[in-house]
Amino acid sequence: MKSCNFSLRPIGVIRTPFNGVDDQVPIQGRLSPETQGEIHIYPEFIDGLKDIEGFSHIILFYIFHKTAVMKLRARPYMDSVIRGIFSIRSPHRPNRIGMTIVQLLTVDDGVLKISGVDMVDGTPLVDIKPYNPRFDGIDQNEPIRTGWMEKPVEKDGNRRITINSRKQWLHEQDT
Repeated sequence: MKSCNFSLRPIGVIRTPFNGVDDQVPIQGRLSPETQGEIHIYPEFIDGLKDIEGFSHIILFYIFHKTAVMKLRARPYMDSVIRGIFSIRSPHRPNRIGMTIVQLLTVDDGVLKISGVDMVDGTPLVDIKPYNPRFDGIDQNEPIRTGWMEKPVEKDGNRRITINSRKQWLHEQDT
């Protein structure tokens, strides 16, 4: 099987309150729905936002631009066992593509206000898709397996689950 090369062109930039991995970036945006940010769409792509304001949630695809590290195995942030990179949500992937479902709050002249952010400020956005539970959700009657993630995520009161250091971000240190 022959591999192919491709390139992605950013359509905008994601602005968040997190300047770097030491700023307690949430490990999953859905676990920190109060964390807000903005998406600034580049002018040549603004026309593509037509009708997006009718959706409560959108799926963002972006580039993990703060890493040049690639790992095929790493310890997930909420586990103590080293696992394959395709079974965890680490940023240190072969193609560094990230995905997050966020709540869309407002749309105004190419700026989308969102909540549930889990990326650092300045993240290049490469695509947006509208979230639709009919297409993106799994029917509750259909058997669902979540592998090693079967154990539910627990939060300590209002404490977010976050990255606290570069070593933790690189999967080199326990939480």
